[in-house]
Amino acid sequence: MATKERVGTVVSDKMDKTVVVAVENRFPHPIYQKTVSRTKRYKAHDEENACKVGDRVRITETRPLSRTKRWAVAEVLTNSSAS
Repeated sequence: MATKERVGTVVSDKMDKTVVVAVENRFPHPIYQKTVSRTKRYKAHDEENACKVGDRVRITETRPLSRTKRWAVAEVLTNSSAS
C-alpha cells in the first residue's frame, strides 16, 4: 500500500520538532455544486525545526510518533515571505 501524502500550510511551529499543518480539501457540494472547502489540521514531525509559519510543505504518513502525531514533513515546497 502506498504511503499517503498531503500538501498544506504550516499554521503553528511553537512546539519542539513538531509543526501543525493545515490541509485544505476543496470539492463541489453534492447537491448545489458550489465549491466547498474543508480544512483539517495534522501534527507533523519536523526533526530540524526548519519549518516556519506560512511555509507550504508536503507531509507523509508515518508510524505513530506520539499520541496525536502520525505525519512527518517530507519537504518544504515554498518558504513564507515573513522572516
